[in-house]
Amino acid sequence: MTERLDYEVVDVFTDTAFTGNPLAVVLGADALAAEQLQAIAREFNLSETAFPMPAEGAVDYRLRIFTPSVELPFAGHPSIGAAWVLAQRGILPQGDVVQECGAGLLPLTINADAVTLTGGAPTCGPAGDPAPWLAALGLTAADGDGDVRTAGCGLPFTFLPVRADALERLRPNLAALRAISPSESFGGLSVYAWDDSTARVRVLAYGAGVDEDPATGSAALGLGVHLVAAGLHTGGRYEVHQGVEMGRPSHLCGEVDVVDGRVVAARITGQVVPVATGQIRVP
Repeated sequence: MTERLDYEVVDVFTDTAFTGNPLAVVLGADALAAEQLQAIAREFNLSETAFPMPAEGAVDYRLRIFTPSVELPFAGHPSIGAAWVLAQRGILPQGDVVQECGAGLLPLTINADAVTLTGGAPTCGPAGDPAPWLAALGLTAADGDGDVRTAGCGLPFTFLPVRADALERLRPNLAALRAISPSESFGGLSVYAWDDSTARVRVLAYGAGVDEDPATGSAALGLGVHLVAAGLHTGGRYEVHQGVEMGRPSHLCGEVDVVDGRVVAARITGQVVPVATGQIRVP
């Protein structure tokens, strides 16, 4: 008989099924090689597939995360979705847990209908020229609304502020974007319009092999770091709305702790909705 693994599909960063960012969580894959995990992720063909596994010491579980083309050190919606699934199955308790992943040990707090994830150490680069980024998106200088910066909390993204009406007019040239992207490990480009405490966002996660993502927790964490560096946010909560143009509206709640004008910790909270359960054969 062909060996099979249980899986669940959940929608993350939403309270409504068939919106948010879909995630496959595959259980019991501890003994599989990376090539087998990659094959399963390619079969689901979602932006990410998560593989929770046992961990040692004070860590509650280990998580490996794959897009259809690469393994990621860290990603937000797989971390939140996998923790919620494990708690629903009684594998993890509700409350505070610690996840081990490629970005290190990350704390999460699991509640009945939402999970809060604390990102890795915040990083932020200097301000840069938005002109080449705007051009690679088919936009003009008049569409821009400030300098670009690369920031992150485990997976860096470049953040480009634009006018709100420009978000609907993006025509990304991915080859041009890759040519101007940082050479280090890189998630992609987050294009956002900021209004007081709320960001409307489109994330082109081409660095992770995803042309556009409907909800991106790792980018939402980095956005908080970027906003503080750009003088647009002084700390505390902020809201992120993403995925509207893809027909999968998503809502992410961010929060940053700021000391002496710099972010020292960032958290992101999202709800999770179950969609499907099943079994998949082992490659």
